[in-house]
Amino acid sequence: MTLPTPRAFFQDRFGVDETSLGAALDTALQRRVEYADLFFEYTTQDSVVLEEGIVKSGDRHLEQGVGVRAQVGERQGYAHTDEVSVESLQVAAQTARAIASETSDARRGAVNARVAGRDLYPVAIPPTDVGVTEKIRLVEEIDAYARARDPRVDQVMASCVSQHRQVLVVGSDGTFAEDVRPLVRLNVQVIAKDGSRREVGYQGCGGRTGFDALQDPTRWKGLVDEAVRMALLNLEAEPCPAGSMTVVLGPGWPGILLHEAIGHGLEGDFNRKGTSAFAGRVGERVAAPGVTVVDDGTIPARRGSLNVDDEGTPTQRTTLIEDGILCGYLQDRQNAHLMGVAPTGNGRRESYAHLPMPRMTNTFMLAGDEEPEDIVRSVDRGIYAVNFGGGQVDITSGKFVFSASEAYRIENGRVGAPLKGATLIGNGPDVLTRVSKIGNDLELDAGVGTCGKDGQSVPVGVGLPTLRIEDLTVGGTEG
Repeated sequence: MTLPTPRAFFQDRFGVDETSLGAALDTALQRRVEYADLFFEYTTQDSVVLEEGIVKSGDRHLEQGVGVRAQVGERQGYAHTDEVSVESLQVAAQTARAIASETSDARRGAVNARVAGRDLYPVAIPPTDVGVTEKIRLVEEIDAYARARDPRVDQVMASCVSQHRQVLVVGSDGTFAEDVRPLVRLNVQVIAKDGSRREVGYQGCGGRTGFDALQDPTRWKGLVDEAVRMALLNLEAEPCPAGSMTVVLGPGWPGILLHEAIGHGLEGDFNRKGTSAFAGRVGERVAAPGVTVVDDGTIPARRGSLNVDDEGTPTQRTTLIEDGILCGYLQDRQNAHLMGVAPTGNGRRESYAHLPMPRMTNTFMLAGDEEPEDIVRSVDRGIYAVNFGGGQVDITSGKFVFSASEAYRIENGRVGAPLKGATLIGNGPDVLTRVSKIGNDLELDAGVGTCGKDGQSVPVGVGLPTLRIEDLTVGGTEG
């Protein structure tokens, strides 16, 4: 099956050809505007949700529109419309120019054009083209399988979401980039009941693949097994002790702590404005030796990956911290220009209705050389945090609070009883200096991450090897 390119799609469907694109850019560039770009989007998305043994909701919606940006120094004018036509494009260009061009000291600049030449997520059939009957069948099979795993399983909630997004970015510097982005996600939540006690287990998976990846029984059954295991485990969990102690983080999803507590502080806008705890510290030691953190938007089929970012810049692998030394920041084109560095392919936006800003893609710490079992055996008394739920972080100070959805007591080098109510409290820049052992078992998450910033949400990936962290504050419920 051959799908039309976004360029051909927007021209055929809305009559937006190269002449009208050039005219819109010319309109936006008047009155000392330095740079202008157009962002076209056409997205279809559907979802199916099962709860209490029945499919309770199904949804399908369409989002289309174009955003026009005009830049003068730090000022950005932005206008968008959900009516994609030559006329509405001109109106949006005039509006964006009017917002941006009020300053009088702007100078015209030029950067090199960028062209994408890869496909990190080739999909023959868009996931939204798969019939609703197949999606209903999947969540019903999940429900039946989960209930058969254990008599204590009381409730099952399952949902699948499919998205097909076409984008076209045209810039006044010669940028002409297009991308077709599939995205799927499967969520399973299980409630187990034993007497009056009820506990929850949750698992999810996804990525930039076709829907067939979710239909693989090996994949979804493993997901259900894990959700059931966590719910039953939590039925036996003991109250968590509190205090300052050694914490071992498990591999994979616990990388969300790295993303929230450190990753946001390495985004270019916060550092240009001096509001990040990492501002002005490039070349300094900010983490323990052995700690290397990268952001990589080029990993095939990953949830956070993109062929090009939402400004048309090809994504790349960016080393942020190498062996404990801060190397640089994540940049969109505006902040990169103002800081005198190159963009890193991290300009991202939720939709055509939003301005791009520097955001993470897939952010993780590289593996060390320690065996995970040896790291646990090295701890006399502490907490082993395997999975995380929610959390909060203050970008300016780096302070964070995270709740562990799966954690265990460590005593005399052995993993003990499961714990309930474990909360990790600390400071992002400080916690990196407390890393004393790094495992050789780097894992990326299963494809469920969504990052929020300034009211915009974008899909991301995280990852981590097993880590030993010294003297981290643990909030608990043990009396």
